[in-house]
Amino acid sequence: MKVASIQMSVVEGDKDATLNKAEEAIKKCGDADLVILPEIWNLGFMSFGQYVDKAENINGPTPTLMKKLAREKEIFLHTGSFVEKEKGNYYNTSLLLSPDGEILAKYRKIHLFGYNSKETQILSPGDKVVVVDTPFGKIGMATCFDLRFPELFRAMVDKGAQYFLVCSAWPYPRIEPWIMLNRVRALENQCFLISANSTGMNCGSQFAGHSMVIDPWGTILAGAGDEEMIIETDIDPAKVAQARETFPGLAGRKSFL
Repeated sequence: MKVASIQMSVVEGDKDATLNKAEEAIKKCGDADLVILPEIWNLGFMSFGQYVDKAENINGPTPTLMKKLAREKEIFLHTGSFVEKEKGNYYNTSLLLSPDGEILAKYRKIHLFGYNSKETQILSPGDKVVVVDTPFGKIGMATCFDLRFPELFRAMVDKGAQYFLVCSAWPYPRIEPWIMLNRVRALENQCFLISANSTGMNCGSQFAGHSMVIDPWGTILAGAGDEEMIIETDIDPAKVAQARETFPGLAGRKSFL
């Protein structure tokens, strides 16, 4: 199984240009089976003034483009997230698409970020743990600040997750926690973790980049720096079961805790 993580920056104030940029990046992903993009990459996470005006429904221009590209490339595509509007509420929503362009799963970010951020003022939190079955195994979905909440990832494991897909717009000042939490969430749950983080500047904030692919032992298999790039690597789905059998860490859990 080959996975690709697209680490990209927003074209400030130009959503159409950013959509075109993402399209070109996806087309460069070669023979990847699974591709993931960052959090609110079409506007830039810090572009809070655009959230309401540029929000989309599930059939808006961003999901529509992603569905088309999933079909054309015949890939499983994690769309990254976008601001979704539904019944007067706004959400930080990501989709996992099949190679037919069908929506396999929709995840709304549960843990919204309120520190030097207006996300909690504008958006509503999701309330569902999302794990979806695929030919590669069960995939759980999370977004950025979710990484700081281990109970979400353990809840995904309880639903059978073998992979975590994490889209993000993690800022540069907290780069060490980003690297640490990517590795720890994979290690403690004995899962693969594939993250796509934003890079570049948006509304005066610098994103950290350093997207990565982590194996069930917490080892970085592939990682980016802080520039725009696509990271690609092969992973063996059988490694999850092998890791859990070799070192049965999860088997030692105490349910009363």
